[in-house]
Amino acid sequence: MSLEKDINQKKFRSEHQKAVINLIYTYNWVNEQMKFFFDQVDITSQQFNILRILRGAGEPLSTLQIRQRMLDKMSDTSRIVDRLIVKDLVKKIVCKTDKRLVDVSITDKGKKLLERTDKHETEMNAIFGSLSEAEAKTLNKLLDKIRHSE
Repeated sequence: MSLEKDINQKKFRSEHQKAVINLIYTYNWVNEQMKFFFDQVDITSQQFNILRILRGAGEPLSTLQIRQRMLDKMSDTSRIVDRLIVKDLVKKIVCKTDKRLVDVSITDKGKKLLERTDKHETEMNAIFGSLSEAEAKTLNKLLDKIRHSE
């Protein structure tokens, strides 16, 4: 189905405008598809992102380091970390290099939660099942180009 039909809009000012609106619309669509998986484990996409960052780092990180790696650069990392602490998915520990600072580390409970979501990775990837590997690669190059066009 075309964007025009999906959002009931017959005309755009330009292909560039349509592309921007299509990106926003598609982001919201993908986000809604992913929400199903996050609801099953009672976390948000931002919390999921932080857990994956911490697991991938393999060592405790400061909230600044986490923020630099996050997909959503506008998020309040400290607030999200605090909510993960309440759920016992992460913990704060004293920084090894500066005892005045704290780092964040993923807990065993957080790792187990990610292991549960890992089992659904094939289903999550199916969201883009209509794209071939080559098309996905082309899409990634185009999206990178948009972000780095400055």
